[in-house]
Amino acid sequence: MFYKILVIILAVFCLVFVYVKYVEYKGIFYPSKDILAYPSSSGIPFEDIMITTEDNLKINGWFLQNPKAKYTLLFLHGNAGNIGDRIDKIGMLYELGLNILIIDYRGFGKSEGKPSESGLYKDASASYHFLVNKRNIAADEVILYGESLGTAVAVDLASKNKVKALILEGAFSSGKDMAKEIYPFLPRIIFSNSYNSLAKVRGAKMPKLFIHSREDEIVPYRLAQKLYGVSSFPKKIVSINGPHNESFLISFPEYKKAIKEFIDKL
Repeated sequence: MFYKILVIILAVFCLVFVYVKYVEYKGIFYPSKDILAYPSSSGIPFEDIMITTEDNLKINGWFLQNPKAKYTLLFLHGNAGNIGDRIDKIGMLYELGLNILIIDYRGFGKSEGKPSESGLYKDASASYHFLVNKRNIAADEVILYGESLGTAVAVDLASKNKVKALILEGAFSSGKDMAKEIYPFLPRIIFSNSYNSLAKVRGAKMPKLFIHSREDEIVPYRLAQKLYGVSSFPKKIVSINGPHNESFLISFPEYKKAIKEFIDKL
């Protein structure tokens, strides 16, 4: 009888584990292959580029060269859509006098491969080294910008490389903290995606700007506060309004002002 119960428990655990792995992947990545808008739609010239990663995948990106630029911003977007869904945001950043490199992670847009946590880190690293080694941009002229899931990618990159500054929009402390928010009934130990910005941000010594909506229904404001709390100075957190995916538009003036003031002080 004991062995039958043990077998049933193990079978249930295996089913839960398989379910969690499926949900974990499907619940994180929502890539879109169809790029519906381009910077040229807003009158911004751009270069369509392909970058080769260390595991020999080709990832797609756009390089927007600004004649007024002092800094170059590497934009690491969130978990859904593709670079074509960030036209308004990169347009605003371009207006602030920045060069911009925005990439699609593996499996997004025209990029090859299938997304994964380690894969996203490789994509960001390849993009950073593309700027520094291929475009001869000084490391201390590179600003990292992470959006939502991209904040974890940006923190990972910043903890390993020299950059001028780090901007985190809609940041969270770790993947396991997010899993607890979304699936409170499941044990965190079975989630494999760590995205542990909480541990990594201590190694990111550059100036940091956090932007987060107090009304964020996807990434709770307290998770950004948790990450901010362990971050080194200089740092600043700016609170805006609106849902996770609309706060940029709803709080546009405050959003733009916060980034401009941050960059002007670098």
